[in-house]
Amino acid sequence: MSNTDAIAIVGTFDSKGPEHLFLKKNIEKRGLRTLTFNVGTKDPSPFPADVDLFLELKKETNKTPHSRDKVIQTILLRAQRLIKEFYDNGRICGVISAGGGTGTHLCTSIMRVLPLGVPKVMVSTVASRNMADIVGTKDVTMMHSVVDLLGVNSISGGILDRAAGAICGMAQSQWKTKTEKKRIALTMFGFITKAAEAIKQLLEDMGYEVIAFHANGTGGTAMEELATADYFDGILDLATHELADELKNGYCAGMGPVRLMPSEGPNIPRLVVPGGLDCAVLEFTRNNIPEEFRDRKIFFYDFRSAIRLTTEETQFLAAQLAEKLNYNPSQIKVLVPSLGWSEADQKGGALHDPAINKAFMRKLKERLNPQIEIKEVDLHINDPAFAKIASEIMDEMIDGDRP
Repeated sequence: MSNTDAIAIVGTFDSKGPEHLFLKKNIEKRGLRTLTFNVGTKDPSPFPADVDLFLELKKETNKTPHSRDKVIQTILLRAQRLIKEFYDNGRICGVISAGGGTGTHLCTSIMRVLPLGVPKVMVSTVASRNMADIVGTKDVTMMHSVVDLLGVNSISGGILDRAAGAICGMAQSQWKTKTEKKRIALTMFGFITKAAEAIKQLLEDMGYEVIAFHANGTGGTAMEELATADYFDGILDLATHELADELKNGYCAGMGPVRLMPSEGPNIPRLVVPGGLDCAVLEFTRNNIPEEFRDRKIFFYDFRSAIRLTTEETQFLAAQLAEKLNYNPSQIKVLVPSLGWSEADQKGGALHDPAINKAFMRKLKERLNPQIEIKEVDLHINDPAFAKIASEIMDEMIDGDRP
């Protein structure tokens, strides 16, 4: 952090003025500068703000704006553009806010325009709710206010002061990676952990840095976004399981439309494996099996269980996977372990069904662009020999992509 960097304090100052002024004073007490941005939609800031978007909008329209939803959207877009410009110009090194439902939605939407690694802290009255849409794929730190934010009192003051300390500590982080290595993104999930661990070790022995992503919907989408931003030299997509859970609204559903087909950015070598495409993971146990799944093969895991997909569902996934990979086939290869795609999909396993896997392969070969090479190996996904083959192919793909 340089002497010109400041912490951006962004919030609806018209309704949460005392709280944001408190943050400002307590950040500055710790020796950091601040820049304040009012994104309130009802009134100007009750204290002098460095940027007051409400006043700017009111001056332009020459009257108090109406249609609150439209005002919110207008201010949101302007704030996003402004915060990004301030960051790009080296004027801010982090962002913090405090708010209720509207403030949380508005201010985290503004935070998300900043890249990975820029400190983002949101003190929120609704932090204990489902934050999937609020945090998204970004490194936003949510801090539950516990009490409602209506001024500063003996409880909220302590929480806000700790938030101020948190953003200051984040902004003053001094850690840097010791060496620059080529980076490989690796997708994984629980049923193929052995494969992921072995592949990670082998690739690290080859001199790569391996960055794992949990294929839980958000994880795969985050990987795609970082790939678009040129973070990786290769992608070993070991766990394509998100497709299955998206189909059945399972535990790892919620992947974005860019999963397996980034829309822009560098053309990165990608090795694709049908890891986890044998099953969908749902939240039920052997004591409360949904009626619709009682005739299925089931792998009881913990508070979740995996159901074997039908032939029709599996062929649908094969066609969907092919459609995504065909979007940009030039740097893609597919590697398939014919003896099973998860710990439950192996000889003697609860979900083992070779006939369904073969139906998947027939459909995939039928739909996949012939430019994409498919290699089948007579191994299980968690076999050490499979990890060796996958690692070697990934290395060859990256090596072949070098100028």
